[in-house]
Formats: sequence, C-alpha cells, structure tokens
Amino acid sequence: MAAVAGPLCTWLVAACLSAACDAEEYKQKHCCPGGSGAGGGVMLGLRRRLGARRRGLARSGMAMAVALQAERSVIEKKKPDIKQRRVVVTGMGVVTPLGHDPDVFYNNLLDGVSGISEIERFDCSNFPTRIAGEIKSFSTDGWVVPKLAKRMDKFMLYLITAGKKALENGGLTEELRNELDKTRCGVLIGSAMGGMKVFNDAIEALRVSYKKMNPFCVPFATTNMGSAILAMDLGWMGPNYSISTACATSNFCILNAANHIRRGEADVMLCGGSDAPLIPIGLGGFVACRALSQRNSDPTKASRPWDMGRDGFVMGEGAGVLVLEELEHAKERGATIYAEFLGGSFTCDAYHMTEPHPEGRGITLCIEKALADAGVAREEINYVNAHATSTQAGDLKEYEAIVRCFRQNPQLRVNSTKSMTGHLIGAAGGIEAVASIQAIRTGWVHPNLNLENPEDTVDVGILVGSQKERCEVKVALSNSFGFGGHNSSILFAPFKELPSSSSSK
Repeated sequence: MAAVAGPLCTWLVAACLSAACDAEEYKQKHCCPGGSGAGGGVMLGLRRRLGARRRGLARSGMAMAVALQAERSVIEKKKPDIKQRRVVVTGMGVVTPLGHDPDVFYNNLLDGVSGISEIERFDCSNFPTRIAGEIKSFSTDGWVVPKLAKRMDKFMLYLITAGKKALENGGLTEELRNELDKTRCGVLIGSAMGGMKVFNDAIEALRVSYKKMNPFCVPFATTNMGSAILAMDLGWMGPNYSISTACATSNFCILNAANHIRRGEADVMLCGGSDAPLIPIGLGGFVACRALSQRNSDPTKASRPWDMGRDGFVMGEGAGVLVLEELEHAKERGATIYAEFLGGSFTCDAYHMTEPHPEGRGITLCIEKALADAGVAREEINYVNAHATSTQAGDLKEYEAIVRCFRQNPQLRVNSTKSMTGHLIGAAGGIEAVASIQAIRTGWVHPNLNLENPEDTVDVGILVGSQKERCEVKVALSNSFGFGGHNSSILFAPFKELPSSSSSK
C-alpha cells in the first residue's frame, strides 16, 4: 500500500493546487479591473490554466509514472538476453556404488559392472528385501573437516564430497576460486529424503530424554543444509537452496541452476542431488510400499528395466553434482568444457502419488516442453538416459512416451543406468546427468543390464543391448520422474563454437 499511497497523495495535493490556481484566475478575470477585454481574458486564463496543470502534472503521480517507466526501460536494457547466455558443464563429481570418480564410474557402466549387492550396513535379515546399491567404501578425508564429518548425516557427506570433487574435476582450485566473484557463484543441490539417520537417531534419543538429543538433529536433517554448509565452506553468496521433488530432485535442481545462469543471476552453479536412505526406516518404508525387488539370491540380476521378470526397483545411495558455468566465464578461465546444457522442463501428472498417468500425458508433455525450451527438433535426439527404475508400470509408460515423442527413430538409443546402480532416489538424476555427459565425451553408451526377456510391446531395436554401443551423441535427453507425479527432462549436447556475431555474454 505504501508504494501506492505515495504517488496517490502527491496527485491529490497537485489536484488541489491546480483547483486553487483556477479559482484565483477566475477572481482576476471577473472581479479585478485591468482586464484586456473578453478575448484577452480568455487567452490569459487559458495560458494560466495550462501552466497550472503543467505544474500539477509535474507534482503528480502521472509524472512519477513516466519517470518510473523510463527507469524501468533502463533496467530492462541491462537485463541479459537469456537466449545468448549459454550454459556449459565444466565439472562433474560423483559418489556412487560404482565408484567416486566420473571416469571410474562410467567405465564400470560401460563394462556392465553391477553395484548392487547384499546390504552390510545393518541387519536386514527380517526384511523381504535385503539388497541395494550400497556404497561399501567411502571416505571424507580431505573433503570434510573431521568435526563435522562425525556429526553430519551421510546425505550431507556425500553431497559435500561430490560437490568438491566436481570443483576439482572442473579445475576450480582454491586459488582460482578466490579470484571469482563469489556473489555470482551458487549452490543448488537437493535431496529427496534428507537426513534420515540423524532424524531417526534423534527420535531414539527422545525415548530416553530430550536432553540426549543431538543439538544438530534439526538442521542436519533438513534437505537445504547440505547446500548451505557447502556454500559456507566455499564462501559462495549467490543462489543457495535445495529442491525436493522425490526421485526427480536432481533434474529440478540442475534446470533451476541453469536458469539462474541464463537469467544473468549467476556465473557458476554447483547443482545435482544426494541421498542416503539405506537405513532400516528407509528400507522398511519402501518395503511397505511394495515397491522393491525381492530377488535377494541374485542381487546383480535384481534391477532389470523393461524385462518381463522385473519385480520392483532396487534402492541405491550416493550423490551426483555438476559444475554449470556461463560460457564466456568458462572460456575466460580456460576451463575444459565437457558438454553444453541446452534446456529442460518440468510437468506434473496430477494423477496419483506413486503411479504414472495411464496415458503418460505428463511425461510426453514434459519431453515436448524440454525440446521447445532447448530449441531442439525431435529428430536431433539420438540418446535417452531413461528414468526406467524396473517397476511394472513406470518402465512401460516412459517407453510409450519416448516412442510417441520420437516416433521410433532408428538412430535413437535408450538405456537405464539404474540397471547397474539401483535407484539413488533424489541423487538418481545427478549421476544419470553425468552418465549422459560421459556418453557425449566418449562416444559410447552403456548397456542395459538384465534385459533378457523384454516386454512384448517394447522394440528392442531402440534399446541398448547387453554390451556397450558406439554412439556419436547429437543431443542427449535425461529423464527423471518422482512420487507425486513430478516429471523432469533435461538436455545436453556436445559443445560447439558459434560464429562470434551470435555469441555474447
């Protein structure tokens, strides 16, 4: 109201002054001697009236509106052209069941190595599911200070470690980071589940007394705190928050981070996702949903997207983080550019908490909107890293949407990273973005493990087989979908230099 009241009051005062001037003019014309005749009086009155009204306008909100309009046009001229601010990937960091280095991780995928095994972290002998993509060996040495490492939830430890590894992978050393404008560097790394173990431990302590509770249990359980702590460590003052959209979390974070750069709000963004749900309450919760595979006797065969023998997904854990950077900023510091981020989209099924829409409307719309945002024709897509988790309905609805969008393009290759890693929940899209970028870099797409008896309605001609395949990726699409009907699609392509006339900051 204050913003409205100021100009309004000014206008009223000006109107009163104008009325007073008109009254004085009337007195001089009709009551005072010395007038210059009827015609002269009218002209004199007209001049005075116009002058008074000009003075009134000068004081009024109308004049302020003109001034604001001029100021607004100046601000708008300063806004960068979103289409001209290109976003590139200059760093990657992972913590996964298949390794904690992007190259080790991807080489294991290419070799068809499975990261799924029996759970060793806790006794799960009474659970119907006893397998997962569990990280067996992990160290925070050199990445997280010991004092915090003892207190933080693993989702935060995975996040910070993967984030710092992404910086190292991108050549952003501490010396170079000190030269950056830290107000234009941000962190947007989300989590679907947050600090589950920290929160669970707090509940157990509360059974004894609130005095036994960890004083860090609330901040270290919240999903935003991983991004916050990492930003504090780096001193980065740009956009900083987290997004939680179940299994679509990473893609939501990556696209939003890219948009901060496209809009000119940041030059560098760390983005992706992290989750550490492998504790009794996490396993038990998904068992209660009847969502998990029970192929305990043969863990490496449990995750089998599009195969008729699939019986649910396999839980995983870890983190996947990208360094996204504005193109000219990356070039000025001599960064290695791994790929270009082209765009993406979000939609909602608005149908069911866990089941996809029976006609796949939300997925189809999401892919089509992503293509439009990126300015890419459907014929240019020749690689899809699918969400495909190994569930009965989800795999087929995504496949149908892919065929509907790309019309059985014979050049299209489709695979599922989850066949080897399991489903990393909120971190899934992060490591799958890394897999998509690595496919662009290496010219190889990884196999679909356990696709031994494909569904009858699936055309195996577009699915990658049991061995890695050569593929010169033109544009890669990475899908992630989450409980709640959250859909997300993002696109990457090989970086290509444009003529200088069409590329600018």
